[in-house]
Amino acid sequence: MTERARLFLTRPEAASRRFLAACEAARGAPVPAVLSPVMAIRPVEIDLERPPAALILTSENGAGRAGELGLAPRVAWCVGPRTAAEARRAGLRAIEAGSDAETLLAALLTARPAGRLLHLRGEHARGELAESLRGAGLDVQEAVAYRQEALQPTSAARAALDGRDPLVAPLFSPRSAALLAAWRPRAPLHVVAMSPTVAEVARSLRPVSLSVARSPESGAMVEATLAALASRGASPA
Repeated sequence: MTERARLFLTRPEAASRRFLAACEAARGAPVPAVLSPVMAIRPVEIDLERPPAALILTSENGAGRAGELGLAPRVAWCVGPRTAAEARRAGLRAIEAGSDAETLLAALLTARPAGRLLHLRGEHARGELAESLRGAGLDVQEAVAYRQEALQPTSAARAALDGRDPLVAPLFSPRSAALLAAWRPRAPLHVVAMSPTVAEVARSLRPVSLSVARSPESGAMVEATLAALASRGASPA
């Protein structure tokens, strides 16, 4: 494999730059990368007739919308440190309750918080968190707080996707994997999936290699991504 392997980052701009910075800090050297978000986050109007007692937040975008909707200083049950940090910035009392929806579900079933819970989520969401909680007797509603609008690749990304040099693509959600597949990459693609669920969708990309992070957390994704780059023989930029 050539030494020209590059990261191909598909998260929204701010998240991609943050992930790239984390990779460079862990590597101790610049990392060559192409940034081209597969989606843009667009807020959705919500009419809260009955304000909830507490919130369920499974993304930073949901946490941001909670702040915009004036839901502080309610308790927010959050997935992961980034969502919890965003919730705190929005004035919410964040409880970091696991690294994925499964551990959040377990925490809520153990705590069984009183009152109505509201899950603020994106238009495209996998899993049945609210339904599972309702089935266990909790009062839970959900509201779509933002859309994930599909984007087209940048000109630089299109050139990379059509080229011969290998690309290492860390993918954080099933939707981002599906949207990247719609771009029809031709370059040798090495996918790093955040979870087995993401990996399942990413198989449609027919990657040269497919690995799954040891846990669904940013640090584990950085580790797995750098390992994939190293195995491709990539050298610092």
